[in-house]
Amino acid sequence: MPGSNGLTPDKIYDALASVIDPELNINIVDLGLIYDIKIDENDEVHLIMTLTTMGCPIGPQLAKDVEQTVLGVEGVKDVLVEVTFEPPWNMNMMSDFAKDALGIG
Repeated sequence: MPGSNGLTPDKIYDALASVIDPELNINIVDLGLIYDIKIDENDEVHLIMTLTTMGCPIGPQLAKDVEQTVLGVEGVKDVLVEVTFEPPWNMNMMSDFAKDALGIG
């Protein structure tokens, strides 16, 4: 759902493509870590994401990077980042680009 200022999930996805998983050196969108983005009428973003593993040591930093990146998108008033492990992430969630970059395409 678009926000009141024309804010769309696509704009959020575009911004999130700049967030790189430091262990894999691929952006989190191509890795398939973003499960859902919703924008309410107040331009507040609720984002559901996952990590490649439950005990991922960079998980808290990655979630903070996501939050800061989304807050930097013009028009975003607030963001809630929810980390989930349902469904568990798997390599099939990656884009073809990510699979090729990791040599599993």
